[in-house]
Amino acid sequence: MSVLSYPEAVGVGLLQGVTELFPVSSLGHSILIPALLGGHWKRDLDVSADGSLYLNELVALHLATALALVVFFWRDWVRIVHGLFTSITQRRIETVDQRLAWLIISATIPVAVAGVALDKAFRTTLGKPVPTAVFLALNGIVLFVTEQLRRGGTGRRRANDGAAPDEEHLRPDELSDRRITRMTIRQAVTIGAAQILALLPGVSRSGSTISAGIFKGLGHEDSARFAFLLATPVIGGAALLKLPPLLGSEGNGLRGPLLAGGIAAFIAAYLATRYLVRYFENRTLIPFAVYCTLAGLGSLAYFTVG
Repeated sequence: MSVLSYPEAVGVGLLQGVTELFPVSSLGHSILIPALLGGHWKRDLDVSADGSLYLNELVALHLATALALVVFFWRDWVRIVHGLFTSITQRRIETVDQRLAWLIISATIPVAVAGVALDKAFRTTLGKPVPTAVFLALNGIVLFVTEQLRRGGTGRRRANDGAAPDEEHLRPDELSDRRITRMTIRQAVTIGAAQILALLPGVSRSGSTISAGIFKGLGHEDSARFAFLLATPVIGGAALLKLPPLLGSEGNGLRGPLLAGGIAAFIAAYLATRYLVRYFENRTLIPFAVYCTLAGLGSLAYFTVG
C-alpha cells in the first residue's frame, strides 16, 4: 500500500487541480511526474502497483476540483438545477436553463457507464509511464488537428455570431448558454462521450470535450464552458465512488494528507478555471497541443532510451 506524505499530497493536489482543467491530462501528469522524479515519489505514487491506493487518492482529490467548479459556476448551477426542477414538475423543456440541464444529463450518461465498466481495466493496465507518454503525445496531436480542421471550416465558431436585438441585455454567460442550447441531444451526447477517452492516461478530459464541441460547431469559449459544466458531475461522481476505501481502515494515515491535498487542489482548480474561462474567449488550443506533444515524446524517449 502506498503511503502518501503531506508534501506528496500537496504536490499532487496542486498538479491535479491545474491539469484536470487545462487540456493536458491530469492522470497523465500524475503518472509521469512521479516516475520522472524517482525515489519515494515513484514508489508511493504508482497507479499500477499491486495494492496501491494512489488511484483512489487521485480521484478523491477530484472532489475538491469539482467543488471548485461548483463555487466558480455557482450562479449557473443554481439556474441549471432550478431549470431541471421546473422541467420535471411542469413536464416541459422550453427555457434555456431547462434545455441546458437536460443536455448536461444526457452528455454525462455515456462516460458514467463507461467509467464504471472500464475504469480499472483502462487505468491499471495502461497506467504506466510508457503508454501514458504515448497517449499524452497523441492528445497533443488531436488538439493540433482540431485547430487545423476548425480553421479549414470544419468547426464554425458560433461565438462570432452577433447577438440578436432581444439578447443585447444578456450577460456573456447567458449568451453562451443560448448558443450551447442550440445543440441537439445527440450532439451533446457525442460531446459527452468524448470524455470516455480520458480513461486513457495521457488523454485530457477537458481537451477531448472541447475538441468535440469545436467539431460540433461551438466556439472555443462555448466549448470550454460546456466542458467545465460537464466535468462537475463526472469528476465529482467519480470521486464519491472512490472515497469509501479511504474512509475505512485502508485510509488510516491518508486522510490528513488528502485533506491538505484537497485544499491545494481546490485553490489550484479555482484559479485554473478563472484563467481558462478568460483564455478561451479569444485564444486557441495550439499552445497546449505543442506542450502535450513535446512532453509526451520527451517522456517516451526518457523511459525507453534511458
